[in-house]
Formats: sequence, C-alpha cells, structure tokens
Amino acid sequence: MPTSDLSPSGSRKASGGRGPAASGRRSRLGGPGRTEPAARLTSAGWPAGPREHRRPQHPLALGFYFYPPMGEDLIDQFSPSAHCLLGISIGYFVQDFLDMICNQKLQKCWELLFHHFVVIVCFGFAFLVRRFVGFAMVALLVEINSVFLHLRTILRMAGLANTTSFRLASLINLGTYLVFRILILAWMSRWLALNQDNVPAVPYAMGTVGMAIMLSINIVLFYRLLRSDFLPSHKE
Repeated sequence: MPTSDLSPSGSRKASGGRGPAASGRRSRLGGPGRTEPAARLTSAGWPAGPREHRRPQHPLALGFYFYPPMGEDLIDQFSPSAHCLLGISIGYFVQDFLDMICNQKLQKCWELLFHHFVVIVCFGFAFLVRRFVGFAMVALLVEINSVFLHLRTILRMAGLANTTSFRLASLINLGTYLVFRILILAWMSRWLALNQDNVPAVPYAMGTVGMAIMLSINIVLFYRLLRSDFLPSHKE
C-alpha cells in the first residue's frame, strides 16, 4: 500500500464519495486503519494479482513458499533472497562456461556451452532489470535434477556402472529429468503464451526463443541418457 495514502496516524485518509467501496477494502488482518484494495478473483476463484487476468501460480519451491507474492506474480514480485540467488546462479553458469572452454574439447560440449550462454543472457537480463525474477526461479527448478545427474556421473567415474546403485540412480535421474527439465520448461512455455499481453516484446522474444532452445537441447540429452543407460545395444 503506497505510503502517500496514509495519514501520520497510519489510517487511510478520508475522501469523499468512497462510501460503500471503502467497506469492501478491509485488510485480512482486520485491524483498524489496515486497509487494502479488495482482491479481484479469476474465474477459478483465485486472486488475480496485480493484473486482473493473471493466473495465480502454486508455490513451487521454498522461495515461493516463504514469499507467496512471487508465486502469484512471476514478473514483478520477488524477494531479496531470490534476486541474490539469481545472481549466484549467473556466476555459477559463467564459471562453468569458462571451465568447459578451457578444459574440454568444443565438439564434446558445444550443446552445454550453448545452453549456458542462453541461460546467462536470460538470467542476466532478469537480474539487471529486476523483473521476471520469479520466472527465473521456476527455471532454476531444473537444477533439482542436477543432483541425480551428477550422482550418475560420479558412479560411472567410480567404475560402478554395472551395479544396482547405478541403475537406481539412473532411474531416478531419468524421472527427475522428465519432470524438472522437460515438463517444467513446457509449463514455462505455456505460461509465456498465456501471459503474452503482460510481457513486453523484448523479454517475450527472449523467453520464447530461450524456451525453444532449452526444450530442444534437453529432449536430445534425455534421449542420449535413455540410450546410454537403458538400451543394451547402445550401452558403453
């Protein structure tokens, strides 16, 4: 609630002609002098948020749980910790990008380099303009799968590729990959389409192209994992 609307005592300034409308603006806290605009509802009965036709999002991670407005408005609402996490994530992708350039052959990692470049550009834009931070937090949910993807790699490096532990890790890896790297990105693409009118042209174009690239890369990598771990004729 803007501070300009409050008198020194903390109550809303009286103005003529507000009558019945003011009575419908009581705060949920119910205390005297605590008022806010009445929430608009979508057709599903959920609060519409700052824009009347925006659809609410369910809490998707701890950041959304502790700061629910970010789940309702992926464009403008975010907490300082979410913005800080976005900056740390950009630093990680920059470091990993440079490490691959210096220590790996280009033909073996060009997909990941391209992936990291797109992520750095999109995340960097959100970090600098301080908008779409919530949308970026949804994108970071793909890193949940990274835990099992790296576990799989560690088990292979340890020579345990033919063990039950590796097969279990591979199953969990594929399951979380499908949910967090493909379905989440598909949901984000759908969100962009549904909120096209709320997103300016430049970030909308960046998001659309980025989602198309990310989905394509992750689908290809999913097939490679499936072929390597579960198709006998292609196992290494």
